[in-house]
Amino acid sequence: MNKYETALQRIDAAHADDPRQTQTASGPIPYELHYAHKMTSYLTTLQPHATELLRLAIRAQHLRRWEVPRDSYPATKIGYHSWRAGLQRRQAALVEEICVESGFSTEEAARVGALVRKADLKQGDPDTQTLEDVACLVFLDDQFDKFETDLGDEAKMVDILRKTWGKMSERGREEALKIKLSENAQRLVGIALNG
Repeated sequence: MNKYETALQRIDAAHADDPRQTQTASGPIPYELHYAHKMTSYLTTLQPHATELLRLAIRAQHLRRWEVPRDSYPATKIGYHSWRAGLQRRQAALVEEICVESGFSTEEAARVGALVRKADLKQGDPDTQTLEDVACLVFLDDQFDKFETDLGDEAKMVDILRKTWGKMSERGREEALKIKLSENAQRLVGIALNG
């Protein structure tokens, strides 16, 4: 195996440790491994010739995320943002270590880590924007209905949808409009985009 294949295998092995399972057409699979495969699938749609470093960052987006549950931080807006920032730093450090151990240079590993942290999103880095688009697409496609049910607040959900839409590029939005959503999700998206 080359260094990319080695790193990818190590990332997937980490995802496979997730004790949470989700049901797929081919049977149960650890949730984060399922999520990582969804991320890769949307990356292939948006940017089929993505660099190895972007592909690794996409695959490592939620690396060992289940180990730091949301309720380990206060149930406040500041708590949420602290949790997200802490996760990004932790996931970036983990994937950088995997990349170096797999044969990538420290500079290459640092680039993967920066992408996972979304460090250059506001500076217009196209790879970071692609990662953001992919994460938003997976949220809409795979997580929306459960999130909406758990949240139980239509006004907040519409606000989240507006913020999600605002994070996406035009290319990402085009792909989002192709997603087959549940009837309720379609209704809420309609309110978010037209309200």
